[in-house]
Amino acid sequence: MPITFYKYQGTGNDFIMIDNRDKVFNRTNQNEIAFLCDRRFGIGADGLILLELHPTCDFKMVYYNSDGNESTMCGNGGRCITAFAHFLGIIEDSAEFEAIDGLHKAVIDGNQVSLQMGDVDHVQNNKSYVFLDTGSPHHVEVKSDLQHLDVKKLGHQIRYSEHYGKEGTNVNFVEPLDSDNFKVRTYERGVENETLSCGTGVTAVALAMNYIGETEKNLITLHTPGGELQVRFERGEESFKNIWLIGPAKQVFKGTIE
Repeated sequence: MPITFYKYQGTGNDFIMIDNRDKVFNRTNQNEIAFLCDRRFGIGADGLILLELHPTCDFKMVYYNSDGNESTMCGNGGRCITAFAHFLGIIEDSAEFEAIDGLHKAVIDGNQVSLQMGDVDHVQNNKSYVFLDTGSPHHVEVKSDLQHLDVKKLGHQIRYSEHYGKEGTNVNFVEPLDSDNFKVRTYERGVENETLSCGTGVTAVALAMNYIGETEKNLITLHTPGGELQVRFERGEESFKNIWLIGPAKQVFKGTIE
C-alpha cells in the first residue's frame, strides 16, 4: 500500500516526514530507510522522522539518520516535526512531545518554530575544543577562515578518532563574527558529511562560546550554510537551562512511497 510522505527543511537540514500513528511504516528495515534518504536513488534527506502516538503527550518523535540507524536527538528535526504536527491538525501553536532524549516543548509563530532543548549539566572545556551533549554529543572547535575549511575531511578524522570511541561524535567548527554572532559548519555522524545546518550543533556552539567567554550574551545568532538560527538560554555556574532553539521550518513537498 502506498505511504504518503512529506519533505520538510529547517535551514537546509532536510527530513522525510511520515505520519505513523497508524503504524503504516516498517521501522525495522534499516536498508529501506537508508534507501529513502539516498539523494540519487531515493527521496533524499539528512534523516527520516516518524510522528507516532504517545499516551500523554501530543505525539512521539522517532528519528533516523540517513544511514538508516535510529539516532539521538535532532534539533532541527524536532522543529520540523512540530510544524508537521501543526499541518496535520494535531496541535495549534504549541506542543509537548517525546523524543529519544526525553520531553520537549515547542512553540509556533508563523514560519518560526522554537524548540526547548534539554538542560546541559556538564561542559568539558579542553585546551583546543569544547565537548558537550545537547541531546546529541558535540565537539566544538574555534577556527579561522571557516569558509575554506575542509569540513568533511577534518570532521571525519575527529568523529572517528580514538578519543571518541565507537560511538563517535558530531563535529562543529565555529568562527566568531562579533559578541553575539557566530558562523558555524557541522559534520554530522550518521550522515557522515557536512550538513547545511544542525540544530543540536548550533545549540552546542552557543553554549560553548558562552562557557569559554567568547560571548556574555544569552541570545546568540548562529549563521550556518543553510540559514540563521538563534539559541536562547539561562546560564548557571557550570550548567545551562531553559535552552531554546529558534528558526524556520518549512514543508517542501509531499509524495508517496510505493
